[in-house]
Amino acid sequence: MKQNLRHDIRKIFDAGLQAADPRESVKHALRYDGKDTLHIGDQEYNVRNFRRILIVGAGKAAAPMADALEEMLGSMIATGTIITKYGHGLPLKIVSLIEAGHPVPDDAGLAGTRTMLSLIEDTDEKDLIFCLISGGGSALMPLPVAGISLEDKQKTTQELLACGATIHEINAIRKHISSIKGGKLAEAAYPGTLIALILSDVIGDNLDVIASGPTVPDMSTYADCIAILKKYNLTDKIPRFVMHHIRDGLKGSVAETPKPDDPIFEKSSAYIVGSLSHSIAAAKEQAKELGYNTMLLSSYVEGETKDVAKVHAAVIKEIVKSGNPVARPACIISGGETTVTIRGNGLGGRNLEFVLAASLDIDGIDRVAVLSGGTDGTDGPTDAAGAIADGKTMERARERGFNGADYLANNDSYHFFEGLDDLLITGPTMTNVMDLRIILVGAE
Repeated sequence: MKQNLRHDIRKIFDAGLQAADPRESVKHALRYDGKDTLHIGDQEYNVRNFRRILIVGAGKAAAPMADALEEMLGSMIATGTIITKYGHGLPLKIVSLIEAGHPVPDDAGLAGTRTMLSLIEDTDEKDLIFCLISGGGSALMPLPVAGISLEDKQKTTQELLACGATIHEINAIRKHISSIKGGKLAEAAYPGTLIALILSDVIGDNLDVIASGPTVPDMSTYADCIAILKKYNLTDKIPRFVMHHIRDGLKGSVAETPKPDDPIFEKSSAYIVGSLSHSIAAAKEQAKELGYNTMLLSSYVEGETKDVAKVHAAVIKEIVKSGNPVARPACIISGGETTVTIRGNGLGGRNLEFVLAASLDIDGIDRVAVLSGGTDGTDGPTDAAGAIADGKTMERARERGFNGADYLANNDSYHFFEGLDDLLITGPTMTNVMDLRIILVGAE
């Protein structure tokens, strides 16, 4: 039977999404006997030893994660506050939910972070605090240090996003101008017992990078911040109060973020309950069930989106020509998070731009399909997770008067695929484990 590549590629992507379900991830990671003992990883906690259980946190998956804890612990939870992206909320019974701006922070996130911080600053050694962290948490907890305004932080974030800085670099800056990131949430919660449940959205699952590491030691320094700003020629572009603070930190007149030897971390634990690896494993299994010879290219893919797209297109051409690195019908899966250097004034995101760039390189190749999608359901400032294309995409575009190269140069991938009805629309998925890319090369 001839394979329907577009149908199959979407089914494979959806399988990856399902494996990243945050509610199920939390319920799978925690085991509660309904009386006294809560198991997390290889640790046990006697919940009866605590006066209160509180829930805080932020991220695109914060609401379903909190919902899972409410279902598990019920009335044992005293109170809580979480922050999520607009449109990502759920009705919760105990925990207060605040929706705020992402990727550019806003006043709602600022107020929500103040509320959350005041809640945990009131805790003591008889309190157990769950902190739920997922992708987007960094922008959703935008409380800057004294002397830096929200507008200063917004401007700094916009400049870092536009220049093509990596998520690791962006978060290093965020941590050092924040009152809650880079281990400062753990500092505020001490001497309470803090348990962070984390849905990873960064390459390598580095705890100090996910949502800018609010509950773990920060390995970056003010010296790193200066180096990043110089690397992208931003020292004269970001607000002067931000530069003053970072330079004061470099001189030692402002305290560094908490480091690994700080005693506050003796009562703080962090557990990754879900990550891209879970999604990739499910996507691979689905592809095999559909009859494809499947290979993982890498889950660590980063770099300029257009360059990454060229490499993936080259893999397609090699499979078509020689059957390497995997024979047809083939499925190649990769994950990670690329960056886009903005030179135009169009609308798009890294997944949309990846598919557009790849489409130009596979133009005219028969029986191939490409999908790239953000597992959070949104790509950049758009309502699409990404796009789907094949070897006939550019032919269809030319018939409608679209010049793919011009759209790519203008960073206008959204309108290109909107015009072809090839946008990947999922709606808010309530999760975020980076991007999932799928290549299919059908049987000859």
